[in-house]
Amino acid sequence: MPDARRPPVLYVVACGGRPSGHLAEFVSFAQLQGWDVCVIATPDATKFLEAPKLAEQTGHPVRSRYKQPDEPDVLPPADAFVVAPATFNTINKWAHGISDTLALGLLNEATGQGLPIVAVPWPNAALLRHPAFQRSIADLTAWGVRIILDPARPAGVGVFPWDKLRSALPDLLRAAEDSQRP
Repeated sequence: MPDARRPPVLYVVACGGRPSGHLAEFVSFAQLQGWDVCVIATPDATKFLEAPKLAEQTGHPVRSRYKQPDEPDVLPPADAFVVAPATFNTINKWAHGISDTLALGLLNEATGQGLPIVAVPWPNAALLRHPAFQRSIADLTAWGVRIILDPARPAGVGVFPWDKLRSALPDLLRAAEDSQRP
């Protein structure tokens, strides 16, 4: 819940794709908008991003694995989520409630809690047309997840839509604030 004593907390979930290597720029933008940003990476995302740099930038460790049950949480609770880039694998597993990574576990919990979420899938053209992916996008949308997806610009065509994601942050903040009102 956004709290007047602390900035709103945005969990940025990064999946295994080249745009994850440009996450630091988006994190800086979100921080300038007043978000306290925490980065959660799928195991494959760690191949693309610079975890130590992002940890220094955010002041929070980049998490990619579940913690031990007796370990304290090192991240503040999330008020909202961004999933960028969201892979074919993550979108489909998320839509089916699979929590085999920390990122998916957190996304499934956030969906169940009704937290605001924006996802930016980045599949290639063939995976974009896959029936399971289309069903998963429809399900996530029906559950309130905002999807930023331009079918004319799959992975490898054009550039990742960071501009559309940046434009979504004010609405995401309003949704986070609204979701906590009685």
